[in-house]
Amino acid sequence: MIQIIVISIFLIDRLSKYLIISNLLPGQSLPLLKNIFHLTLVQNKGAAFGVLRNQVPFFIFITILAIILIFCNLRNNLSRPVKICLGLILAGALGNLMDRVFFGYVIDFIDFRIWPVFNIADSAITIGAIFLVYTIFKKPQSTIHHPSF
Repeated sequence: MIQIIVISIFLIDRLSKYLIISNLLPGQSLPLLKNIFHLTLVQNKGAAFGVLRNQVPFFIFITILAIILIFCNLRNNLSRPVKICLGLILAGALGNLMDRVFFGYVIDFIDFRIWPVFNIADSAITIGAIFLVYTIFKKPQSTIHHPSF
């Protein structure tokens, strides 16, 4: 099940980025709902919100380390919700890692105009992280197996 989640999100992320870079120039924006939702091609050379710009080797190293930790934890006896959360984070990490390795930046394009531009991989990481925190802190401590980071 986790493999299907990871592969599906990874492929959706790759396909969406391919379609964006095939149809927009960097900085170009296509309004779908004017002033509300646009597709805007951004080449993000930093982390979230563009912080730590031009630190690609650092981000590649950190992402590979995170992927290894997630793989190690997925082999543990974790609850299904925790494994799903880790699968979402893994899929997003792999998608953005591919961008950094092959392009030197992350391809962002989802633009709500009130938030920095992001992508499918970013969404998977964010959703996975939020629900992981929720799952760990919401369930009684005796019924959940925590990832060992």
